[in-house]
Amino acid sequence: MTADDAASGGALEDAAGLAGDRDGFERLWTPHRMVYIGGQDKPADDTAAACPFERVQGLPDAEGLVVHRGETAFVVMNLYPYSPGHVMVCPNRHVSSYVDLTPAETVEVAQLTQAAVRVLTSVSAPHGFNIGMNQGAVAGAGIAAHLHQHVVPRWGGDSNFLPIIAQTKAVPELLSDTRQRLADAWDAASA
Repeated sequence: MTADDAASGGALEDAAGLAGDRDGFERLWTPHRMVYIGGQDKPADDTAAACPFERVQGLPDAEGLVVHRGETAFVVMNLYPYSPGHVMVCPNRHVSSYVDLTPAETVEVAQLTQAAVRVLTSVSAPHGFNIGMNQGAVAGAGIAAHLHQHVVPRWGGDSNFLPIIAQTKAVPELLSDTRQRLADAWDAASA
């Protein structure tokens, strides 16, 4: 049925009669992931002007999903999280290599990473964390031109058939809600 058919009152076709065998699986549709797969939010080039980490620094915190701002670095929600609460610690400066950070940036990135672990522990009680940086596209950096450290909370049993078979990750909370809970807890839980 086309959109014109539906608009004119045509009947919808029952999906039970469509091709395919019943297999007992429920389908979890995640069409929002196509934006990421298609590269919509990938920078067009390596310049600061094209960098999403540069762009969010000029937005209000809630709009840019910024959880906390320091003097030389900030903490931002991952737009395509591996798990609920997945944040990234980024230097303010557009720099791609860890060895090019200034001593002050290095210290603040480390301190904000520790603070993120404390805050996430306070807010979400994860069982563990993955913490790390991917430098260069060949190493898996989606945005290679601006260094960022991932802080990914993990829970026992948080990986199931979805990422393995369906190439889908279920995240049960809106990013804006998670950002607000982390931002609210930052001062009390980060020390």
